[in-house]
Amino acid sequence: MDKLEIIGKPPGMPGTGLVGTLPIRGAKNAALPIQCAALLASDLTRLRHVPKLTDVSTMNRLLREVGCAVEVIADTDGRTVEIDPRGVAQGSLEAPYEMVKTMRASVTVMGPLLARYGRARVSLPGGCAIGARPIDQHLKGLQALGAKVTLEHGYVDLEAKRLTGGRFLFDKVTVGGTQNVMMAATLAKGHTTLENVAREPEVEELALFLNKMGAQISGAGTPTIEIDGVDELRGIDHAILPDRIEAGTFAVAAAISRGDVLLEHAPVDHMHAIIDTLVAAGAECRVEAGGLRVIGPERLRPFDVVTRPHPGFPTDMQAQIMVLAAMADGASVIRETIFENRFMHVPELNRLGANIVVNGNTAVVRGPTKFSGTTVMATDLRASASLVLAGLVAEGTTEVRRVYHIDRGYEAIEARLCPLGAQMSRYHGGGA
Repeated sequence: MDKLEIIGKPPGMPGTGLVGTLPIRGAKNAALPIQCAALLASDLTRLRHVPKLTDVSTMNRLLREVGCAVEVIADTDGRTVEIDPRGVAQGSLEAPYEMVKTMRASVTVMGPLLARYGRARVSLPGGCAIGARPIDQHLKGLQALGAKVTLEHGYVDLEAKRLTGGRFLFDKVTVGGTQNVMMAATLAKGHTTLENVAREPEVEELALFLNKMGAQISGAGTPTIEIDGVDELRGIDHAILPDRIEAGTFAVAAAISRGDVLLEHAPVDHMHAIIDTLVAAGAECRVEAGGLRVIGPERLRPFDVVTRPHPGFPTDMQAQIMVLAAMADGASVIRETIFENRFMHVPELNRLGANIVVNGNTAVVRGPTKFSGTTVMATDLRASASLVLAGLVAEGTTEVRRVYHIDRGYEAIEARLCPLGAQMSRYHGGGA
């Protein structure tokens, strides 16, 4: 397996000082459900600014599996994808275990397939490295629209001649569940009201995309979404919005390295909680015409963070912000309220020299840390990003293994950071 080798700051030096401009790519968490939504169209959809990630490639394979013609346009740097669902009726309408076990977002085909083709068969996702993420809210929401749901042999079978609009209150906020049921409701007969929905920007982006296709959705970005079902949706041309989590990750890289980085196209309006935390830590965050400039201070201050659904601090930034806390002069407290097992990066950060103590869902981080390079193992996507960040400011060489995790959410991270002054190389055959 591939590994990343990061040569950090020289002994006695304050930091690597990342400097330059870094364009922010399209958002993975927006692209994946929008790829699924293309199944609802009667003809071809063209998506632009699609990030070149393994998760996106996995979704393309799944769409081909169910009968879509999917083409990645090479002359646009591979960031334009055309999805034609007109062959789906002859497909299997199934998301097999081999796909779902690789990427949980595969279950998001469930709502579109059911709404457009009257049935779907999707593997249960099983366990997840960062905690239990059941799909019961997806299924309850689809049942509220009239779907017949059968669970057997590790698969969910769903059937409905045509879904019927209804009212559904989510027991808990779920991004994937909101997206799945919202997509299904676009072709349901009548009016649907979804309450206690996720308010993430990626939910708003999906609603925008669906409305451009001809759907009638209002309220996305608020706790209640209203949908009037239509008979048909058409394929469109759409550009994916920039990734707020990628922008936040690289903002932390600038702050901890005492750098000066312009994050080009950063979606500032979706990053308020992240920016507020960086400013609390002492970083300068300046909105400019080209995006967001982040300048790292001489001394970082401690801060406290609680992860919450949007517009709160995103759980997908918790691991990265922990590295910022480790570099701060004092004790910071980080509380994780979304996933029960999302501190798996802590032992690896401690191997690099951090002083982090976990008690339940709370981590106390004491700094400033003098990170020292060593070999570490990535356990999930955002954990891998935290290890890369720590490696950037560690003395000596850090080797990050299992980097297939980072390739799920960050496009060629070494090629992105090296022009800013980082020293990173990818090697093949890096071990388990």
